[in-house]
Amino acid sequence: MPDIVIKKIKKGGHGHHGGAWKVAYADFVTAMMAFFLLLWLLSSATEEQLQGVSMYFTPETISQNESGSGGLLGGTSLAEEGALRSEFGSPTVSMDIPPVQSPDEREAIRVAQMEDQEFNEAKEQLLKAIESSEELQGLEKNIRVEETDQGLRIQILDEDGTAMFPSGSAGMAEHTKLLLEKVASVVEKMPQDISIEGHTDAVPFSRNDGYSNWELSADRALATRRTLEDLGLTTSRFAKVAGLADTDPLLPDAPENESNRRISITLLRGTGERSELGSAPQNGQAPESTAPGTQTDPAAGTPIRRPSFSVPSQP
Repeated sequence: MPDIVIKKIKKGGHGHHGGAWKVAYADFVTAMMAFFLLLWLLSSATEEQLQGVSMYFTPETISQNESGSGGLLGGTSLAEEGALRSEFGSPTVSMDIPPVQSPDEREAIRVAQMEDQEFNEAKEQLLKAIESSEELQGLEKNIRVEETDQGLRIQILDEDGTAMFPSGSAGMAEHTKLLLEKVASVVEKMPQDISIEGHTDAVPFSRNDGYSNWELSADRALATRRTLEDLGLTTSRFAKVAGLADTDPLLPDAPENESNRRISITLLRGTGERSELGSAPQNGQAPESTAPGTQTDPAAGTPIRRPSFSVPSQP
């Protein structure tokens, strides 16, 4: 009978696992660091920057080939017709990311929007005041209110035989004073500076003493300023008073039309003092700078505007 040999293998304790776990742990820590770095970048980026990143990863053009796959390439490969491909490289997407606005730019935009709203409200108030006045019935056609690059322009003009001033005179008609009362009631609530310009038509007008349309338009502008001052507007608000004769007609194709005889009152855009927008002086000191053409009152510490009067020289 052959001998039976039984081998017993003794198993020892657990062997050393090596350093594989360290590599896995390092990968985990690196992934967490990248994750938190991504969260920090997302929280610190502006809305415009996030929109730009989103647009960068959004293709503007995809294949028009329809396929059940519903994928970006429509179920086709890059070598087949109808797929999104480029002959010179991978497709790219171009975009324009809007620049980040500075605080001064944002403040300027806010002030401009506020000013546009003020102009719209002033225009509505003035037109409603004239329409509701029994004394001014029929004079709605003699006033025009429009918003321009310079500001809110209010024009009082001759129309349909109704003159604002007697012919060749700077004496103001009574209905013109009534119109100016409505204008003053609206303008006095606005912060902007005021420009007044007098205009005439191209009908020749002269006297033996040399008095012409230049002097006539300037005298009518000055008469308008004096009337507005009598109605409560302060002198410091008048930035310019000028007579332009017939050099800037309302109807260039009809320079002799009566509508060219008018007074333009403009609330100048971007002017005036706004207490809620400007910074208050500290320690009793006046602001560091003031607008050109102003001087500072030492007692009050506020800028004083000097109104200017100009009459263009006759060519």
